[in-house]
Amino acid sequence: MADRSPTRPTPDRIVLRGLRAQGHHGVYAFERERGQVFGCDAVLELDTSAAAAGDDLRKTVNYADLARELYAVLAGEPVNLLEALAQRLADVCLAHAMVDAVEITVHKPQAELGVPFDDVTVSIRRERA
Repeated sequence: MADRSPTRPTPDRIVLRGLRAQGHHGVYAFERERGQVFGCDAVLELDTSAAAAGDDLRKTVNYADLARELYAVLAGEPVNLLEALAQRLADVCLAHAMVDAVEITVHKPQAELGVPFDDVTVSIRRERA
């Protein structure tokens, strides 16, 4: 992670919550065939001070572009596990050079568990190496 000065002990954050896409992820054939809605929350840690000082989009992460990139992963090539999907989403975020770390939560609210529930989530946190 980037060095933090004593005046900036905690990183700035850009948060994208509630991104949704139809996907075909899952272990079971019926999940791959009919698909279901998957969701994603992304919390990016980065230093936004240069962007703020210059009011310059080029010095931060464009969250509209990021949303489209994450959507493409949610709707894209299927994986078996939410853990693998979360890692792919984290990799997309960390591909932005300004991002020091990211927390990803993947939602699978339509999973078939055989009992009533609201949501199934997997959350991971990854830092730039």
